[in-house]
Amino acid sequence: MEQIYIPEPGIAGRYISASHDESGQLTGIRFQDTDDFNFAFDIVDRLAEKNPSKTAMLHISKTGQERRITFADMRNFSNRTANYFSYLGIKKGDRVMLVLKRHYQFWFAILALHKIGAVAVPASFLLTKKDFEYRFKAGKIRAVIATADGDVSDEIDKAVKSNDAIKAKVIVGGTKNGWESYNRAIRFFSSTFERPENAACGDDPMLMYFTSGTTSYPKMATHSYKYALGHYVTARYWHGVDPEGLHFTISDTGWGKAVWGKLYGQWLCEAPVFTYDYTDFYAKEILGMIQKYKITTFCAPPTVYRFLVHIDLSHYDLSSLKNVTTAGEALNPEIFRRFLSATGLAIMEGYGQTETTLVAASMQGTEPCPGSMGKPNPQFDVHILRPDGTDCDPNEVGEICIGTSESIPYGLFLGYYQAPDKTQAVWHDGFYHTGDTAQVDKNGYLWYVGRVDDVIKSAGYRVGPFEIENEIMRLPYVLECAATSIPDSIRGQAIKASIVLAEGTEASEGLKKEIMKYLRNSLASYKRPKLIEFVEELPKTTSGKVRRAEIKEKDWNKKKNEA
Repeated sequence: MEQIYIPEPGIAGRYISASHDESGQLTGIRFQDTDDFNFAFDIVDRLAEKNPSKTAMLHISKTGQERRITFADMRNFSNRTANYFSYLGIKKGDRVMLVLKRHYQFWFAILALHKIGAVAVPASFLLTKKDFEYRFKAGKIRAVIATADGDVSDEIDKAVKSNDAIKAKVIVGGTKNGWESYNRAIRFFSSTFERPENAACGDDPMLMYFTSGTTSYPKMATHSYKYALGHYVTARYWHGVDPEGLHFTISDTGWGKAVWGKLYGQWLCEAPVFTYDYTDFYAKEILGMIQKYKITTFCAPPTVYRFLVHIDLSHYDLSSLKNVTTAGEALNPEIFRRFLSATGLAIMEGYGQTETTLVAASMQGTEPCPGSMGKPNPQFDVHILRPDGTDCDPNEVGEICIGTSESIPYGLFLGYYQAPDKTQAVWHDGFYHTGDTAQVDKNGYLWYVGRVDDVIKSAGYRVGPFEIENEIMRLPYVLECAATSIPDSIRGQAIKASIVLAEGTEASEGLKKEIMKYLRNSLASYKRPKLIEFVEELPKTTSGKVRRAEIKEKDWNKKKNEA
């Protein structure tokens, strides 16, 4: 049956049309007139004209200071910043690193770069000298805009000594010798910035993100100006944002989830965003923010929900929340059930990568299935493929791939910057290969298994870590866990479970035996861990993903050294 596409409401309708079934579920998405699209000019500046006093962001500083920033403010201060950056010599095509935590100036800076046509390269404030050295060289970074907080600028100064390509260093929130002061300078520049005749747009590079680097040095995924449009579905059909509400995504601006939940899709939907500029995470503090500011939609990684379910949520008024979502890694079904029981809210899971926008999700109009990633976003041609490139049968494990032979979907990256071999390794034969494995059930729901490299091969069986972790997470005293392989003289590989216990639970040999007994009754013999290790924390990337590869590498190297 032919789908009828209807323009989406508001300014986004000029570029985006969608079709739905009777339940309101998205069945198709279409983009048009985007070859000259530039988010900063065509969305932010137009919203400033349409409704200048409408809140774009409610920002709370680490000291509790509230700033209500309108779309007119966003236009004016991004223009000032664009003029300032141009004065510093930043021009179209330059790659500029932003290390700005959750400072509101991040939004002024990234919009300014979009207007200039420079390529924004967000990065985490947790990086050290070695990390910056690698990123400066790999990305051919020409300028860096950094927070004055902590020792970020010190680490950058150490890294810059071996890189003379950096032509500008700008510090935000303070002053420092050898650095330009953003706060001092910005007031001297005009709030008018005319759109250049050759303004960057459409397929031009707009944004670069270093991938999480769970198994090797991070690669640099490059996105075009059309990437912003690719996040409309993220906000409208997954987050379910309300133009009269307030959306809160927990994310540092140094990783991709920030623009998933704090910028592009939300403002395409004309919905305000909430930002709390904290450094250290405290679950009770976040709950207090939701209660105080009447947050309507909320998105956080599974790690956050694992903390939340260990708190008595009845002490907080969460009645303003209408929809909650999660992404970053797979959500354990037990966490879903416990949060639903405590709040009445089903956590709507989503899946995507640095290289993509939202690939699959439990979207508006669909019934969430605990433990499932939901169904494919119609924006992408999603396949579960065998190693030979053929489609898997239902419930058969294969790699999640995105078809590109007929068209390149909006939201898919352009490639890895100056690394055609790495791009070719994942994008070939008409498909982009995600490196993630999953299976699809008869109802079309996707079930995550693990990274291709995370799959454990024990005694002839292929075992996904997520299934084991899900079972362990059912235990009320387990906060987090990771299942990885260890060397085994008989089976080749055996399974190890690294477990972080909830506060108040003491590690002991007796507890290990209790867990082993529980798993004997709940997992097939080939899926049971041979070894359980209690740890204080799990190694993670700066974006919060568990680095199973690091645990595995440590155990396998230990075996080699013993041999």
